[in-house]
Amino acid sequence: MVQSRHPRAAAWAAAAVLLVVPALAGCSSESGSDPGATGTGTASPPSAGAPAAPTAGEPADPAAAKAKIEKNWVLFFDPKTSTEQKAEVLEHGSLMEPLLAGLAHLPNADKTSVKVKSITFTSPTEATVTYDLLVDGSPALPDSKGISVLDDGVWKVSMKSLCGLIELSGDAAPPPC
Repeated sequence: MVQSRHPRAAAWAAAAVLLVVPALAGCSSESGSDPGATGTGTASPPSAGAPAAPTAGEPADPAAAKAKIEKNWVLFFDPKTSTEQKAEVLEHGSLMEPLLAGLAHLPNADKTSVKVKSITFTSPTEATVTYDLLVDGSPALPDSKGISVLDDGVWKVSMKSLCGLIELSGDAAPPPC
């Protein structure tokens, strides 16, 4: 999966994105405190010409849910996003804040971002996210898979996704992973 001469370095970059970027708590992001960044997958009732009713395996408004998922994944991986904002879009984020802040000195954290490629719902409250983890705009972990969960009305990056990236670094995943 890692297409790099140094797969461990790419894994560290991946972990750095998830773990270091939150240390930039004093920085602002384009999205700021946009309440839309953490909305649910539901929307107002469909109007005439709206798509057919969702299947049992997806939320009521799949298009809106996909937009929220993508926005929250990009926000989570944005080096300008504060630790608090990242915790809001990470499943059990308040538990992970110390870890996120403690790993703030990993290399390439300020150069890491994510490009969401596709989102596939596995249930009304869970989706598989295919994404490229980028370092300096180049894929470090292309076609990676993660999970987004609807938690307390917010589509969040799952703990499983965070823990998986930590494990890719070669280190033991810390509790509560």
